[in-house]
Amino acid sequence: MAHIAFIGLGVMGGPIAGHLAKAGHQLTVYNRSIGKAKSWAEVYGGAVAVSPAKAAEFADIVISCVGTDDDLAQIALGRDGVFRVMKPGGLFIDHTTVSARIARQLFVEGESLGLHCVDAPVSGGQAGAENGRLSIMCGGTEPAVDAAKIVMQAYAARIVHVGGAGAGQTTKMVNQICIGGVIQGLAEALRFAQAAELNLDKVFEAISGGAAQSWQMDNRWKTMTQDSFDFGFAVDWMRKDLGLALEEARANGATLPVTALIDQFYADVQAMSGSRQDTSALVRRITRA
Repeated sequence: MAHIAFIGLGVMGGPIAGHLAKAGHQLTVYNRSIGKAKSWAEVYGGAVAVSPAKAAEFADIVISCVGTDDDLAQIALGRDGVFRVMKPGGLFIDHTTVSARIARQLFVEGESLGLHCVDAPVSGGQAGAENGRLSIMCGGTEPAVDAAKIVMQAYAARIVHVGGAGAGQTTKMVNQICIGGVIQGLAEALRFAQAAELNLDKVFEAISGGAAQSWQMDNRWKTMTQDSFDFGFAVDWMRKDLGLALEEARANGATLPVTALIDQFYADVQAMSGSRQDTSALVRRITRA
């Protein structure tokens, strides 16, 4: 069992760290809100640190799940960052969805210190984290990813080594591009069915077993018909992720016209006070017939 420092105990990080504790690993946790860290420790045990560096001081592995590029840079490279105290040979796994640029930067910085870094964004949402059924897309060297898999299997249903540093993050961008397109199609189809005065339950029964079927259809069709959006992955987070994809596309020359349009549609939902609603709230901007 490893000594793990876990940084970031939000809706994803908290359950992930919990699975590691249940698997028998020794955890020291840090969260910007220390009250959340103390509450986590009351449930799962382990130690609470007052800074990322203090959490990582004696750790074999550091795992982070924070919010943005700036958050990640701060906890890794800042004055109280984990890279200041990690020993050569240590493993740094990041589950934050961030830019490929910061993932590559951390890889280079870590390599200069003898550290092994894996960018490992996740898919599966809060339910996947809580149930230990996340899909994890990994960027980094083969030895580093192989070492990371040993601990990540405690909370993952699928772990794929996609490529070198940054490849995990760019794969997560692919994931979000796909999700945005599917939800927009689902929203338009639902409003079309309503305008045609069809029985929505029968429509779902008819089409969900064929080529139109998707996870979004199975899990969001009914709640979208009920205008229920108080769960799942928030619109604010999706806009952040689509912004990362659009930024990377400008760098690699890809063209993402539909993604850019859907990003603006999500801006409309934000303007409708939907920032914290589930991404399926995209249907709100299409007026009912």
